[in-house]
Amino acid sequence: MTFEQIYHEYKNLVYNLSLQYTNNVHDAEEILQDVFLKVFDHLGEFRSTADMKTWIYRIAVNQSLDFIKSQQRKKRSFLNQLLRIVPNEQAFEISDFNHLGIDFENKEALELLMRKIYKLPENQKTVIILLKIEYLSQKEVASIMQINEGAVESLFQRAKTNLKKVL
Repeated sequence: MTFEQIYHEYKNLVYNLSLQYTNNVHDAEEILQDVFLKVFDHLGEFRSTADMKTWIYRIAVNQSLDFIKSQQRKKRSFLNQLLRIVPNEQAFEISDFNHLGIDFENKEALELLMRKIYKLPENQKTVIILLKIEYLSQKEVASIMQINEGAVESLFQRAKTNLKKVL
């Protein structure tokens, strides 16, 4: 499979996944580019016995999480410079919610839910996004996150419990 074929087959998957993490079209496009740069750079290291989709999902999840961490550091750094103080803890504020295809009647409820999901610990957030938004199986999620299926179920149950508390 050529790089071009890989890109065309998986670009929508990567874009949609990164959009779930960022809720911002421009950020998702940036992550998309970063993911495929990594895929291109490491394509020679890919084991043909592994599943290409799982490998690309893993790269996309890691890139999305790295991007979010980077944005948080930039915000903290800017605030520190601006205010000349170190905040106790800077909460991550997601950008304006602009996910395409959302039914306008449900937008506010969905935005509230997504804001709560984004405040979960990274591993719980990742499990919810992969299981319930990307509709992957527990086996696929376990492979992507490099944990066993029992751990996926446990993370999902903890995430649901945490969401119930805040909703």
